[in-house]
Amino acid sequence: MTRTDDRKEADDTGPSGYAAARLHLLNQGARSGPPRRTALAGLTDDWLTGLFAAAAPAAKGVSLVAVGGYGRGELSPRSDLDLLLLHDGSDPAAVAALADRLWYPVWDLGISLDHSVRTPAEARRTAGDDLKVQLGLLDARHLAGDLGLTAGLRTAILADWRNQAPKRLPELQELCAERAERHGELRFLLEPDLKEARGGLRDATALRAVAASWLADAPREGLADARRRLLDARDALHLVTGRATDRLALQEQDQVAAELGLLDADTLLRQVYEAARVISYAGDVTWREVNRVLRARAVRPRLRAMIGGGKASAERTPLAEGVVEQDGEAVLARTARPERDPVLPLRAAAAAAQAALPLSPHAVRRMAATARPLPTPWPAEAREQLITLLGSGRPTVDVWEALEAEGLISRLLPDWERVRCRPQRNAVHLWTVDRHLIETAVRASALTRRVSRPDLLLIAALLHDIGKGWPGDHSVAGEIIARDVAARLGFDRADVTVLSTLVRHHLLLVDTATRRDLDDPATVRAVADAVGSQSTLELLHALTEADALATGPAAWSTWRGSLVTDLVRRVAALLAGEHPDTEPETAAPTAEQERLAIEAHRTGGPVLTLRAQAEPAPPDDDTSGESEPLGVELVIAVPDQPGVLPALAGVLALHRLTVRTGGLRTLRLPDAVDASDDGSVLLLDWRVAAEYGSLPQATRLRADLVRALDGSLDITGRLAERDAAYPRRRGRAAPPPRVTVAPAASRHATVIEVRAQDAPGLLFRIGTALDKAAVRVRSMHVSTLGANAVDAFYVTSGTGAPLPPEDATATARALEETLRA
Repeated sequence: MTRTDDRKEADDTGPSGYAAARLHLLNQGARSGPPRRTALAGLTDDWLTGLFAAAAPAAKGVSLVAVGGYGRGELSPRSDLDLLLLHDGSDPAAVAALADRLWYPVWDLGISLDHSVRTPAEARRTAGDDLKVQLGLLDARHLAGDLGLTAGLRTAILADWRNQAPKRLPELQELCAERAERHGELRFLLEPDLKEARGGLRDATALRAVAASWLADAPREGLADARRRLLDARDALHLVTGRATDRLALQEQDQVAAELGLLDADTLLRQVYEAARVISYAGDVTWREVNRVLRARAVRPRLRAMIGGGKASAERTPLAEGVVEQDGEAVLARTARPERDPVLPLRAAAAAAQAALPLSPHAVRRMAATARPLPTPWPAEAREQLITLLGSGRPTVDVWEALEAEGLISRLLPDWERVRCRPQRNAVHLWTVDRHLIETAVRASALTRRVSRPDLLLIAALLHDIGKGWPGDHSVAGEIIARDVAARLGFDRADVTVLSTLVRHHLLLVDTATRRDLDDPATVRAVADAVGSQSTLELLHALTEADALATGPAAWSTWRGSLVTDLVRRVAALLAGEHPDTEPETAAPTAEQERLAIEAHRTGGPVLTLRAQAEPAPPDDDTSGESEPLGVELVIAVPDQPGVLPALAGVLALHRLTVRTGGLRTLRLPDAVDASDDGSVLLLDWRVAAEYGSLPQATRLRADLVRALDGSLDITGRLAERDAAYPRRRGRAAPPPRVTVAPAASRHATVIEVRAQDAPGLLFRIGTALDKAAVRVRSMHVSTLGANAVDAFYVTSGTGAPLPPEDATATARALEETLRA
């Protein structure tokens, strides 16, 4: 059925015909995007025009006007109809009756309607009071009735908007900023609002309004295509959900991608992010130009009075060779020749970032069009300018975005294309891969005083996740890419080796510090072998902190930093020729631990202490000047018996305590305590923190632990009751848990790693499963990143030896099956 056929059916059969034709149009798979939106708007125009003609065949002084998105002729499947019934005020009763005959058929079909009935004067007055109304009227389009009435309103509204632009545009900018604060940045959100988030459809509409003011205009390159992509995604979302929603929820992304003919949800998000980046950048440039024009208008009358007329020339201040500052931007000097100076794009970017100035979009566009490519390897100046740009701190972000908008980054670094706008489906990450890399460089710039080679730190920050655009382990792929990129940038062979090592092992320190026993010499030796030198260790330490800080608040804390610092200290000592610390099983207990062990043996029950721990932030940590609590140290001594780990983990879960670290060891009691008793005591030294609220009293914890150990406290039942009291939230299904045996991680124990969705009672379930497998947990290292738990357990057999390989594999498999159940 053609568009003409759709309209004919609507005309022939009235509202029911419109509904049938509308449904047929929406179900035409071959007809999508702008053609379908235009056809749907045309079909609706014909239907509403027919309703108007039937209700007021000889009406004068009244017209039906489409405004907002419908006024632009863009109707998504579940869009509202924004309508204005405009009249001259001569017959209010007749207009009210006409409104009823227009609105009720729309409501009867279940179509959302945003309607108003106003005279031109009332419409202008309302627009003057309500910015959103004025924005809608800027897209007013005549549908039926008195064309002169509609044309008069359009002319008046546009004139009002242009006359009031110096006042209304700052209001519009503030409105956009408030909306961005509420809804976030579309290009970084895993579940973005396509309309309201920054870089979304509302911002695209705001840019149209700025252009209509004649005060400034947005960069046109790619803007229409970006807006079309977001509209297409919203259309598909409406069809998939059957609802008028703009939020691209996780559980619907695969279906939306399929509706658009895309490979998968990641491809969809990447398209959405790219569109949002174009709109966001256009908004930044446009609002900067608006503010520049408004400042100039405010200054010009005073300036004329001072100089007695004439036009003052804009002041130009040199920034670097071929780069000057003008009107608050870094622009090209009049003598600059990009076609003869291949380093100019990097020099201009570095100069702008160092001066904390935006890079003029006109300058970037000219350099993108005319600059010659850099030779391979890069000349020293180009490499130095890139390092200067990366080391400029926060201003680097905006300058990098300007280069990105014109495709210069992918020309300078071809491997960047694979990570550009690439989503990261991990709640810990705040940014897409490309923005995370720049954010890491920003964080690293604050740490350059801690390392002897700040240039290598900044380049490693830029490249550490470059392998995420390739299949497999991104660290392995990144090592290969980093080696190639570093050579292309002109680094010598030794520096290329260091950079590839940093990229390959950028997760080594934090993973080892939070998941391995630092008292085990094998742990320290493995890190030392991977790093190789003191200088590389120094760089890796700074890169680890910058990477974690750039990831998000869940990835770094003073506690996590203290673990990494401790590991670095031990590795540095080993690299300096010192011997590793004493083996963990021979380390002597502290006086307090020994006292608790003796008391536990004498009483035959658990004895515990709770002691608050806090550690000030490192002096060179610029993220916070305050100390951060590391939790509470919980030391427990209990006569050696089965089930201690699950009992304690269950009690802590019931009290809503999160376990950060945990160690278990067996102490032989002094002979003088009881010569006839060869018993031993389990000593558990854990660090815990309250999920919320205050910590429980030690006496309550001990009482519940006693009941858990004697079996009178039903931990499983209590946890199940608590879970049942809270309804499950709808969301993306978590990936299944994974349990593995870490090869050669320790000579004294078998290391079992657990990766699972964090949940109350998870450690209790793990402990119960390990207890059933008849293995002893010598120590454990638990870590939570967002919704993911990453835990490592050092286990031995009953004799204290590492598990045979087949037993270790069987234990891991049984534990994984338990967690999947």
